[in-house]
Amino acid sequence: SIEGLPVTLLLCYMEQHTCWTCSAAPQQFPAAQIDAGQGMVVMTDKNSNAFFLSGSSWSKLGSVPLKHVSVGPPGIWGVDRQNEVYKFVATDFVPTRGEYYQVDAGGQGQIVGVTISDSIHCLNANRASSIKELMNWNTMSGLLIYYSCAPTGCWGVNSEEQIYFMQMSNSCNEPVWNRIGGAAISVEVGSDRNVFVVNRDGQTGISGQVPQGTGWKKIEMSVKIKHASYDLGYLWLVSETGFIVKCTK
Repeated sequence: SIEGLPVTLLLCYMEQHTCWTCSAAPQQFPAAQIDAGQGMVVMTDKNSNAFFLSGSSWSKLGSVPLKHVSVGPPGIWGVDRQNEVYKFVATDFVPTRGEYYQVDAGGQGQIVGVTISDSIHCLNANRASSIKELMNWNTMSGLLIYYSCAPTGCWGVNSEEQIYFMQMSNSCNEPVWNRIGGAAISVEVGSDRNVFVVNRDGQTGISGQVPQGTGWKKIEMSVKIKHASYDLGYLWLVSETGFIVKCTK
């Protein structure tokens, strides 16, 4: 077992007949944050090293120290401890014009990000695809501490732990936010519309199969979770102490 986590957990909702089987993933201890998209899995550790999962082991990703990394249709992006934004090009991360606390690359080619003052921004797909034009981010209405997008729409969490959803194209149009019930400190959405949040107690929840969800279902875990990401049927979790867990239905 790992820090009290059995080698395999079976998490089952009998009324919905939905079960998650969880096991210890390949470890790069201590993990800080993880992101999955386009069939890839990337992560950062507590020493600001970035990695990608190759087979059953983690391989170093570039040479730039990063606190947050994200992968999706526009590629791999990251943020360092000074909140400067980087894009992975060829063999390493290169700096872009932007200072954000967190970025997400999971949308329809666009990049979204939040600043330390909670303002939200978007870089459209055309600019995101060209390293020469990475300077004109659109400032958007609203305040968020965490922002995640998929082709079906975007989700966000504000400092009051309120959850929001909007439908948005790759052109970074002005958002129309819809308040969603529940409370969370982070949210991640997969390309198949499954949405996961982590709340203050370290529990994970999942929404239904419509864009804005039909309700949250609590996933009980034997360890406290601090970060979650989902892609292609796999749920990736990082515990509060830095261990990585992989779950499938």
